[in-house]
Amino acid sequence: MGETKHDGPAKLPKSWAPKHWVSPVPFGLGKVKSGHIRDTMKVIWENRDNLNYARRIITQGVCDGCALGVSGLYDQTLAGPHVCTTRLNILRLNTMPEMKEEMVHADIDELRQYSSAELRKLGRIPYPLIRRKGERRFSRIQWDEAMDVIAQKMKALHPKQTAFFLTSRGITNESYYVAGKVARLLGTNNIDNASRICHSPSKTALKRSIGLGASTCNYSDWIGSDVIVFWGSAAANNQPVSTKYMYAAKRKGTKIICINPYREPSMEKYWIPSIPESALFGTKLADDFYQVNIGGDIAFMHGIMKHWFEMEKEERGKAIDHAFVAQHVNNYEQLKRHVQQQRWEQIEASSGVAKERMYELADLLAKSKSGIFVWSLGLTMHTFASDNISQVANLALLRGFLGRKHCGLMPIRGHSSVQGSGEMGADPFVLPGGDFEPASIERIEKLWGFTLPKWQGDVLGVSLENIMLPDDHERKIKMYYVSGGNFLETMPDPLFIEKALSSLELRVHQDIIFNTSTLVDAKETVIVLPAKTRYEQEGGGTSTSTERMVYYSPPIEGNAQAVKEARAEWKIYRDLAKRVKPDLAHLVDFADGQAIREEIAKANSNYEGIQHLKERGDVFQWGGAWLCEDGLCPTSDGKGNLIAVAIPDLKKTKEMFYVTTRRGKQFNSMVYNEQDPFNQADRYDVLMNAQDAQQLSIAEGELVVVHNEHGVFQGRARFIDIAKGNLEVHFPEGNFLLPKGVYEKYAGIPSFNVGVYIEKAEQFNARKDISYVEKRVEDLETEIS
Repeated sequence: MGETKHDGPAKLPKSWAPKHWVSPVPFGLGKVKSGHIRDTMKVIWENRDNLNYARRIITQGVCDGCALGVSGLYDQTLAGPHVCTTRLNILRLNTMPEMKEEMVHADIDELRQYSSAELRKLGRIPYPLIRRKGERRFSRIQWDEAMDVIAQKMKALHPKQTAFFLTSRGITNESYYVAGKVARLLGTNNIDNASRICHSPSKTALKRSIGLGASTCNYSDWIGSDVIVFWGSAAANNQPVSTKYMYAAKRKGTKIICINPYREPSMEKYWIPSIPESALFGTKLADDFYQVNIGGDIAFMHGIMKHWFEMEKEERGKAIDHAFVAQHVNNYEQLKRHVQQQRWEQIEASSGVAKERMYELADLLAKSKSGIFVWSLGLTMHTFASDNISQVANLALLRGFLGRKHCGLMPIRGHSSVQGSGEMGADPFVLPGGDFEPASIERIEKLWGFTLPKWQGDVLGVSLENIMLPDDHERKIKMYYVSGGNFLETMPDPLFIEKALSSLELRVHQDIIFNTSTLVDAKETVIVLPAKTRYEQEGGGTSTSTERMVYYSPPIEGNAQAVKEARAEWKIYRDLAKRVKPDLAHLVDFADGQAIREEIAKANSNYEGIQHLKERGDVFQWGGAWLCEDGLCPTSDGKGNLIAVAIPDLKKTKEMFYVTTRRGKQFNSMVYNEQDPFNQADRYDVLMNAQDAQQLSIAEGELVVVHNEHGVFQGRARFIDIAKGNLEVHFPEGNFLLPKGVYEKYAGIPSFNVGVYIEKAEQFNARKDISYVEKRVEDLETEIS
């Protein structure tokens, strides 16, 4: 297998292209658009008390926002400076002062009046805190005492009764690695990370389809590709820097196709602030939209392939790359038979798209010599998510869009270095450099010098459910150690999550700030540990981007508002091991970040080279420019696997709608604006099709109730261009509708899409036959007796 190196940043064209303009009217006046200049001014104002340090972070640090991998102001895709509003919005987490003492020790019920956004603005956690059962406030505690309390509890419990979780909040590869190693040293495999609730199915599906769970190509491959298909991804909204790459691709003649129930405004037109032409006149990004039903993607792809096989009857090679398939792909005839058996009536009904429209995209892809499939949460947050992604891989393999320039499969990551979390072993199914299976276990045991627990650890959702097992159950979770994260606002069924969190004997929150989960009671004790940001980590840290670029971010000096008692995340894990297992603690006693990187290079062969990253801007890409280069996959026989998947039955009746959770002006669950600038929707708006609303006699702005057997959501109807029969509500506000205990069978991701009913609030409340509890919404509150 070859390993071509990435060829570095490309230059944007200097000429302008009016054919791509949204409007000849400068600055999008009169258009609904994001206020980048206003938002930037707001960020500057927020950081005015630590402006020099904020500037250093932006110019010297690796972005801790999305996983596009900007180091300082520069990346490996395009020459010139890059910065986006996502990165600017997160900046304050790194520059803000400590919380005021009176707020740290305020009555717990007073603190519970604050939303997570309001808690965030209170400042950073100043020192270790403890709150025991029955206490109304957090008390200050010394580091040694806090660590002793945690260690004593761990020693008293069976390792199966302890769980660890790491979010994607600025956590470095070094911290993921040490956390995974320490968890196993302490005897538990219950360790999981934030990818479990976003892209875990991408990794799982890609491994079975092509042998590796990562993006096979680069962002630079977008520029010059014949076609890019964005599947269930509003990249312009969630990864704003990507709009520059889309702009560059458009200038090279690339067609951009969006497949999504909602005709996302940000993917249709965008004013890119760092490109003068686009900042003035906007850029038309998407060339076409295909508005599939929520959960209708597998059927839609069946339609594309069915037409391809019809084209093949007319002329061999008209749609399928037979040379590539014959040499590099398994199961062609099986997939062909499976697809040909599908009825057009079922395909159209499930996808919500007319056969003729599927023909159009099938023809475009068949004529394209190169293509890239990009996807995000619209494909991954289903109970059949791995099948969704394997179906995308089927399309790429049939066309030979793999292992070469301008081609590939790309799960676009929303968080910096979440790609690295599993690759470092912070995952119940994974060890550094391999899966949790005998050969890999034996290899890691030799390197680490201790015996690993052999039992299978649980994924996040199951471990939270296991808190509620009977007291004498060996897998009952009694202690949860959380680095960042807010389960109350990321997991389905928040009421159950609150009950589970409060049933733990000990809960540890290692974090930068308070959030709503921090304030939940525990059976015995809650401990809060102040963590350093990635920019304060001694010895620097690394992060892995979507395109497998491993970036080094140096420690950044000069924080005028540094939290003196905060500690580097990996150091806290190391110190915990010293207390729980002092006889083995020397095996995790890393002196600095460099020592961790030296070991990572040995533990995961893909990361050979990480030990040489020592200076600002240092970067390497594992796997080279393209995985599966020249069509050679790292599978047992070197071939990719076509996988026949069934069209899912959503069990949706005529009266039901399907709802998905939407992100708007937020970073994961961290909300930065109560209104989405791209569609003017408020956080409690129910986004729906106007024709659906008309049939239910619902007027725009009217109070509506969305409900199912899991919960109730009350908001206002807002009409958008979305496929009929589909709804969107904001995440996390709409999580009351989501079922607990429902997981994708391969990757264990919870379901974030579900069947619901919608009706006028007055009609729903008049019946008074469904009781519910939800957060009160100012000016939307309706009393139900």
